Amino acid sequence: MKKLLVYGTGCPKCKKLAEAVEGAAKAGGIPYTLEKVTDITEIVKAGVMMAPALAVDGVVKVSGRIPDPAEMAALLAG
Repeated sequence: MKKLLVYGTGCPKCKKLAEAVEGAAKAGGIPYTLEKVTDITEIVKAGVMMAPALAVDGVVKVSGRIPDPAEMAALLAG
């Protein structure tokens, strides 16, 4: 099961990233848990300098943007 973390303060881009990653996981049949991290201290601790950011299994994979569907699928598959 993939552990997906979306880092961001709740801005529209952050919400869009959460929706995109959830949709990609469901479309790919990937079992997952999704957590939204909105606490700025936790975001900084994770090393995220630009929101939104996505971490897969504890590793930040993308920051400051929303990946396109093909890239999202690759991030979740890897």
